[in-house]
Amino acid sequence: MANRIDMDGPGTGPGDGASRDDMMAGRAGLADQINMAQQIAGNTLRLGWYSGVNWLMTRESLRHGKPPEFTPTKPVPTRDALISDVRGLMQRDAKAVRDGLYPPAEDGIPLSEHLTRLRAMFADIPDTVRRRSERDTVSVRDEADIDPDLPDYFQQDFHFQTGGYLSEGSAKLYDIQVETLFYGSAAPMRRAALRPIHEHVRGRDQRSVSLLDVACGTGRLLRDVRRAFPAMKLAGIDLSQSYLDEAERHLGNLRRVSFAKANAEELPVLDASQDIVTSVFLFHELPPEVRRTVAREVARVLRPGGIFVFIDSLQMGDRPDWDGLLEAFPARFHEPYFRHYAIDDLDGVFNDVGLVAEETEHVFLSKMMVRRKAG
Repeated sequence: MANRIDMDGPGTGPGDGASRDDMMAGRAGLADQINMAQQIAGNTLRLGWYSGVNWLMTRESLRHGKPPEFTPTKPVPTRDALISDVRGLMQRDAKAVRDGLYPPAEDGIPLSEHLTRLRAMFADIPDTVRRRSERDTVSVRDEADIDPDLPDYFQQDFHFQTGGYLSEGSAKLYDIQVETLFYGSAAPMRRAALRPIHEHVRGRDQRSVSLLDVACGTGRLLRDVRRAFPAMKLAGIDLSQSYLDEAERHLGNLRRVSFAKANAEELPVLDASQDIVTSVFLFHELPPEVRRTVAREVARVLRPGGIFVFIDSLQMGDRPDWDGLLEAFPARFHEPYFRHYAIDDLDGVFNDVGLVAEETEHVFLSKMMVRRKAG
C-alpha cells in the first residue's frame, strides 16, 4: 500500500479531493456525450421515419387528386438541400442537449398511440384533398361545436385539415401532420426557444420565474419547458378547447401548468406579470391588424426586462434561395394570412410596442426572434 501511494505521488491518489473532482467532471462529461449521442440517434431515426411518411403521404394524396398548379417565381431548394439543413438543425439540437440547455427529447406519445394517429392521418387524406380541390375553407363550422365568441378568422379549415383547429380529431392529428410536413423537424425547431429561455433564467430561482405560452396549441413547447425547468411557473392560453384538452393530456404527470381558453388579443393576465412570453407558429395565421394587437398584449404583460421568444415561418428575403417555398405554401395549403405575413415588417411591429431586438436566428424553415421589453 505504501509503495502504491509513493508511486502515485502527492495529490494524485484516489482519495485526493482534486482527483475526485476530476473523476466527477469526467463522469459528467461522459454523461453529456451519451446524452448527445442519444439525441443524435433519436433525431436520425426521426428524420428517416418522417421522410418516409412524407413520401407515402405525397403519393397517397396524388391518388386522390393533384395539388393546385403553381409555378414559383423565386428559387426553390432541392429536397436534398432541405434534408441537409434538417440534419444541421438536428446536430445543433443534440449539441444543446450535450451542453445541458435541455434534456434529451421525449415525445410523450406511446408508439401504439403514434401508430393509431398515423393511420387516422392517412384515413383523413381523401377529405383533405376534396376540400383542397373545392377550396372549401369553412366546413369546420359544420363539423365542430363553434363557440359564438370565437373570432371569424379562427373559424376556418386552416391547411384544409378536418375540423380546422376546433375538433378533438384535429388536435390528435395536428402534431403528426406538422412533423410529416417538415420531415420530423418541428420539434427541434420548437426546442430552439429553450436556449434563450435558459440564458434568461440562468442563476435565478426558477420558482420566481413565470412564462406564458400564447396560442399553446397541443402543449408541445410547454412540455419541453416543463422538462427543462421543472419549478418554473407555466401557463398556456389558446382559443381551441380541443387543443387545450390535448395539451393537458400531453403534459401527463408532469408538474401542473395553468391552461385557459382565451384570445391572444386580450390576454387574461395582469400588466407586467410575466418574465417570459413565447409564441410558436401563431403570427402567420393572424390577420395583419390582429398581429399588431397581439404584439401590444405581449408587451403589456411582460415585466420590464422580460423577453418575448417568437418562433414562426421564415419571411421573404430571410433565405433568398428558399423564397419560392414561401410563395408556394399558401397555394398548397389554406393559409389566408401567410402572404402578408411573409412581407410584414415584424421588426417595426415589435419596435412600436417597446419590444427591443436581442437576436434573430434562422432555424430551418422557421426563424426565432428574441425581443426584450424596454425599461
